[in-house]
Amino acid sequence: MKTSIFGLTLEQLTTWLLDNGQKKYRAEQIWDWLYIKRITEFAQMANVSKECIQLLEDNFVLYTLEQSVKQESADGTIKFLFKMQDGNLIETVLMRFKYGSSVCVTTQVGCNIGCSFCASGLLKKSRDLSSGEIVEQIMKVQQHLDEVKKEERVSHIVVMGIGEPFDNYTNLMSFLSVVNSQKGLAIGARHITVSTSGIVPKIYDYADEGLQVNLAISIHAPTNELRTRIMKINKAYPIEKLMDAIDYYLEKTNRRITFEYILLRDVNDHVEEAVKLAKLLENKRHLSYVNLIPYNPVDEHGQYQQSTPEAISAFYDALKKKGINCGVRHEQGADIDAACGQLRSKQIKKADKVQA
Repeated sequence: MKTSIFGLTLEQLTTWLLDNGQKKYRAEQIWDWLYIKRITEFAQMANVSKECIQLLEDNFVLYTLEQSVKQESADGTIKFLFKMQDGNLIETVLMRFKYGSSVCVTTQVGCNIGCSFCASGLLKKSRDLSSGEIVEQIMKVQQHLDEVKKEERVSHIVVMGIGEPFDNYTNLMSFLSVVNSQKGLAIGARHITVSTSGIVPKIYDYADEGLQVNLAISIHAPTNELRTRIMKINKAYPIEKLMDAIDYYLEKTNRRITFEYILLRDVNDHVEEAVKLAKLLENKRHLSYVNLIPYNPVDEHGQYQQSTPEAISAFYDALKKKGINCGVRHEQGADIDAACGQLRSKQIKKADKVQA
């Protein structure tokens, strides 16, 4: 099976072309056609030789993702369900904000982290996405924007879709290189955020990369007992180890970290937890931001409900009083299976019913 050409960094494409008897300058020509002109067929590359085009066609494909479902929300959010070459389904979401258009990308088919509140983990990980398949999600969304002729450009990326990005680390790094390249999509590093549930060794690796790409940590609880109850990963990497890794990251990069905190009614949304969270972040509050996220209910996780507005407000106030920078996330796409992984799981259930 041919691989997606979008999986190659500019350096990798240059090396591949030289190894196959082509000139070095061809790489930048090809990248211009891929990312600036956004062609849909190799044959459209007018200033590239027929020999080189044939070489590309023999070894690569342009698009491996096929749009299966597209849902549009009243607030402008669009959720795409893409089918991959092997028949697996993934989700990608376009969100509109005042500061630009942001795309949430998926990095794995399913997820093995097993957070007890999450729709993404309802289906176990079957494989990692290639770097090309991750890049293609951005390209397919940009292709949609080009077709509706709004002159809208993908300006921000959040790596927060299905899967644990740091569990697909090598392909994640290649993806970041491609989308950040000034000769390609040129999406600024500070406009990209990678989220992790807390794979500690990879946080150290990420700190050593020297990237300007933002980091978000899914924390969701301030104590080991509570965090282990809702996030299995805390058994492997308890809060003490996680905080040590975060301290290393902050010392190495001096870049602010976002702490994602989903508020679950009567589970982790008491003022008591807010005070403990503030204490946990006390020595790093100058480089910390807590993103409070009202829970989006999932049918299969009926044990959890969204916190009341009063509880959310009290939690927020308690953090503020302790000097912690925080905010409450505004819900996007509430009318289109907004929970990450929800659309995919519903489509798979439909398919299973038809087969039955």
